[in-house]
Amino acid sequence: MIDTKIHPDAQAFWLTLKKEAKQVSRREPLLASYLHACVLSHHNLETSLSFILSNKISDDVMPAITVSEIFDEAYLLNPEMVEAAMLDAQAIVQRDPAVDKYLPVLTYFKGFQALQVHRLAHYLWQNGRKELAIFLQSRNSEVFSVDIHPAAKIGKGVMFDHATGIVIGETAVVEDNVSILQEVTLGGTGSESGDRHPKIRAGVMIGSGAKILGNITVGYRSKVGAGSVVLNDVPDCVTVVGVPAKVVGKPNCDMPCDSMHQNVLEDGEKND
Repeated sequence: MIDTKIHPDAQAFWLTLKKEAKQVSRREPLLASYLHACVLSHHNLETSLSFILSNKISDDVMPAITVSEIFDEAYLLNPEMVEAAMLDAQAIVQRDPAVDKYLPVLTYFKGFQALQVHRLAHYLWQNGRKELAIFLQSRNSEVFSVDIHPAAKIGKGVMFDHATGIVIGETAVVEDNVSILQEVTLGGTGSESGDRHPKIRAGVMIGSGAKILGNITVGYRSKVGAGSVVLNDVPDCVTVVGVPAKVVGKPNCDMPCDSMHQNVLEDGEKND
């Protein structure tokens, strides 16, 4: 995997988040109690995330306090999950021109929240608690409209932009520093078993509505245009578009996941 991000300092990240929460509380008093419960009453990012996410995905049968205990245990035993959350939030702030603060990412952005729920489900799956992992997958799908099999492997610095309708299959792999827009499917091609889902390499951007099907690879720093259907391997550093998808040029930047340039025609024009 290509790791191009500066790993954030956990304490600095947390202090920035609390500062943002205090500023919003002063500007909008109606949100003060909400932000106190979600951020300001906590001592670190782990417990804040646990509180926010458990209240999102709990239901009448599985209360928030029970879900938060699962998150707390996972964050304690696997601190890489917390680092991944910080890098995911950092990716969103860097790539989304509509966002310039961490606070709304943690409290409101369902793509970020759905990904963190998946990280817990994946942790449980890896530790033999598959039934509970599937429960979390189900709640993730119901609450956020994001359906990720708990076995799917997802790296750090990943952004689900808008997120609604994202589907990721069991044997899919998404490496570090990838951006995926709404309605994207990383799926299989039939009822076959075994390794049957896509592998998305670092630096890739996948446009809205794209369907990438089968045990194929989308190469490093490539771009998949919106609405494309990808059925074959995609080389490194190319732009593909169409049904079925074909190479139309090369991305007009080094890291498509960062630039988020959606106009694939520009890639073809620059490489004519």
